[in-house]
Amino acid sequence: MNKNIKRIGILFFASFILWSCNDDYLERYPLDELSNETFWKTENDLKVYNNSIYDRSKKDDQNVVLMAHDSKFASTRASYQYWDEFTDNLSPVAGEGRTNRYKDVRAGIHIPGNRQSFGYRAWDFLRAVNVGLDNYQNAVDLDQAVIDKYAAEARMFRAWFYSDKVSKFGDNQWVDHEVATDEDDILFGERDPRDEVMAHVLEDLNFAVDNIPTNWGLGEDPGRLNYWDALALKSRICLFEGTWQKYHGGSNANMWLQEAADAAKLLIDGGVYSLNSTGDYTTSYNDLHRSQDLSGNPEIIHWVKYESGIRDNNIMKYYVYYSGGATKNMVEDYLCTDGKPITLSSEYAGDAQIEDVFVNRDPRLRQTVLHPADKDYYAYNKGDVNDYPRMANMQMSGGKSSSTGYHIIKTYVSSVHAGGHNSGTTPGIVFRLGEVMLNYVEAMAELGTISQGDLDITINKLRDRVGMPHLTVNPEMDPRYANDGVSALIVEIRRERRVELFSEGFRYNDLRRWKQGKKLEEPNLGIFWDDAAAARYPGANPQTTIVDGKAYINPYKGTSWENPVFDEGKHYLWPIPLNDLSENPNLGQNPGW
Repeated sequence: MNKNIKRIGILFFASFILWSCNDDYLERYPLDELSNETFWKTENDLKVYNNSIYDRSKKDDQNVVLMAHDSKFASTRASYQYWDEFTDNLSPVAGEGRTNRYKDVRAGIHIPGNRQSFGYRAWDFLRAVNVGLDNYQNAVDLDQAVIDKYAAEARMFRAWFYSDKVSKFGDNQWVDHEVATDEDDILFGERDPRDEVMAHVLEDLNFAVDNIPTNWGLGEDPGRLNYWDALALKSRICLFEGTWQKYHGGSNANMWLQEAADAAKLLIDGGVYSLNSTGDYTTSYNDLHRSQDLSGNPEIIHWVKYESGIRDNNIMKYYVYYSGGATKNMVEDYLCTDGKPITLSSEYAGDAQIEDVFVNRDPRLRQTVLHPADKDYYAYNKGDVNDYPRMANMQMSGGKSSSTGYHIIKTYVSSVHAGGHNSGTTPGIVFRLGEVMLNYVEAMAELGTISQGDLDITINKLRDRVGMPHLTVNPEMDPRYANDGVSALIVEIRRERRVELFSEGFRYNDLRRWKQGKKLEEPNLGIFWDDAAAARYPGANPQTTIVDGKAYINPYKGTSWENPVFDEGKHYLWPIPLNDLSENPNLGQNPGW
């Protein structure tokens, strides 16, 4: 982040004034000390205060605002890269406790215990935001436009915070000011209706878009959130709410979808960002994700920077160790090079051996999952001498194993993996143009107003980057998705989103907002297993499950995650933690919990 955000000494003051008392004794304030009464005067005061909010956002296991990777050892359990472990995209290592929360939610066996990661937490962050909003107007000598740009920054944070809480818990208490200790109607109040809270969220988003600068003039990358970030966030939040209302019930679905489309289109048409491309179909996609410095990258709208010894992480090392591997279901969703799904294409080579699944497939597959022939290209596992893939929970000595046989290399960088403990600097992508393009095209399809031109400026540009055929407005229906209750075009838009945004933290929320939670009942499976595979991987004796007469590795067979369940009346929302309910029973529990 920029240098102002690192001014920790002033941050401590900003935190102090939030909760310190003031007896107004003769209204004499020490000239050598800062206080709430002497602060809030200059633009620098407002800037420094907002810097403290950025600092509070860094606990990624508590707060998803600016979510990237938590710092140091905590990054082994908190990162947007792990969020696909909630879903049918990844199969994290079965015996690893760090991933149990992900596996439990994905299997539908989580319980309403106490506060969980990414859950009903970080209310002190909201308090900090509201304290600022209560006090910015005290800078009476500043132009209103100056005050409003810092208020816009704070309101963007608040919208982000609340949209996440609503997405997970539904109804929430809306609080827009610093809560006093005697405000029992809030401290012990009921939750406000979802629609009411989201109406406030939209107000905050619109204020941010209207008032935050396009550029703060700091000359640093990454810096403060700006107008383009506000548009990206608005497109993301409004798409979630619009599709949630469309598929779960709601009266304003089209309004939200139009807001999402309009925000995304403003960003796309702005001409400030373009897709990152190497000009090589075999490297263009994961070149973006393997880069350790995203400064000046044309696709990146906002990112989080890590610096060795200052703010570092373990994401490269632990993601390789514990993410397990991509699932059979995920791998099968990549199109063939004729632009057709494997169920319809004559180009599909099958899966008799792992090399076959890469034949005539979307190049993004080979840039996401390790092809055995690419081990040396990636210097996989720090360049060890073993052949890959290697399977977990089996007697294959040496190397690093995968629970499914499908090792993930989308973000892999051997030199970072080889670094010391707590020394990684893998950046976090907060917003990129590829996501915004997908937000736009999905919103337009859900509105029923999509055109070929909309596809050409979004999905087809993403496909151009990897040399795939263009999508048209009338694709053939993939039989695997014929019962989803949506058009073949929406099926393909959703597929494109799954493929393009794999392991970027979107799949779980996407399945929930589409009301497709039942897809999580399909067991996580891996590569095809037969006598030839047993001979190729000596010592391995995996548990398998038969699908259409063929055996596939089943990493969770015999465990509590073997048969995932998704209760439609319960699992679309998370439970309110028991300790929060004990403090305020009026919050009420979500249905089914």
